[in-house]
Amino acid sequence: MKTVAIVGGGIGGLLTAIQLAKAGIPCRLFEKKRYPFHRVCGEYISNEAVPFLESLDLFPHAFSPPHITRFQLSSVSGKQQTLPLDPGGFGISRFSFDNFLYQEALRSGVEILTDAAVEQITFDRDVFHVHVNNSVQQFDVVVGAFGKRSNIDVKMNREFIRKRSPYVGIKYHIRCDHPGDLIALHNFPGGYCGLSNVEEGKSNLCYLVHRDMLKRYGNIPEMEAGVLCKNPLLAKIYKESEFLFGKPETINEISFESKAPVEHHVLMVGDTAGMIAPLCGNGMAMAMRASWFAAGFISRFSTDENYSRHQLEHDYMKAWRSNFQTRLWVGRQLQKLFGSEMASALAVSVAVYARPVATAMIRKTHGKPFG
Repeated sequence: MKTVAIVGGGIGGLLTAIQLAKAGIPCRLFEKKRYPFHRVCGEYISNEAVPFLESLDLFPHAFSPPHITRFQLSSVSGKQQTLPLDPGGFGISRFSFDNFLYQEALRSGVEILTDAAVEQITFDRDVFHVHVNNSVQQFDVVVGAFGKRSNIDVKMNREFIRKRSPYVGIKYHIRCDHPGDLIALHNFPGGYCGLSNVEEGKSNLCYLVHRDMLKRYGNIPEMEAGVLCKNPLLAKIYKESEFLFGKPETINEISFESKAPVEHHVLMVGDTAGMIAPLCGNGMAMAMRASWFAAGFISRFSTDENYSRHQLEHDYMKAWRSNFQTRLWVGRQLQKLFGSEMASALAVSVAVYARPVATAMIRKTHGKPFG
């Protein structure tokens, strides 16, 4: 029986751990924070993941998540169009959902170490060495689920980390008059803002902005007043909403560069393997899908002596690219239509005058049901 380390306790890491535990495979999960905590995230989950969650009895029914079936797009000037969202999804905060999965992982027998910041992962003589909290622990398999950007990426000298990214992600929870079945994407100069409902009548407001905008205004409130509120729909939201955080959650240098799903023999899941543009809203479902086939391949590696590490890595990389490479490419192309007055106006015009084209583009960012 192989031993497995999972570095990072987000959706991809927790779900991989739960599936391995159910298969009787020992795994230890390292998370640098303590649950529950917030993450910068759009907090929308595509319905493609529902059969998978149901199969594990992990759909968060207790939170009564709102079902999202419509998509609203607005240009910088406030011109807007609403389209049906196929296949739709549901909204739940990472604060609640990650903590829910954490509790389920503990019940499944996963060993979880919180306040455990992994500093480095090395591989030598077919064994992994995980450096954490002044100790070195050995494992047969390591799953990397440490998010969008980490010091571990630096230690691994991953290619994407060498390229500076100009994007900053900022997130709030608010209370506002936003329909529960609607996810909105509002453009402003230099970025775009997503708005959708989560549990308990709250809405998640999360936006991506070029760091030059933040430098120009000096602080987040001044930038929001001077830039985001140029879109009259966003101006109305900011004026009429109750902001529930004392200060926003932020993350710097969000990168949409291509990443390798296997590096230094580590299997990467979720944003660690590649991040889809937030406007496509499917990062959470993609992390779930990656955990599904990662756990399957690791289970085989753990129980079949004829299934080699080379085959494990080959199969995972093939499955990852088959499922996500096209979606990530489509996301990068669609992102070019947002964040400027002309491009966002064109995108809205397509939604108004070529609805089948716009609907097909939305569908391309979703996957088929799995599980």
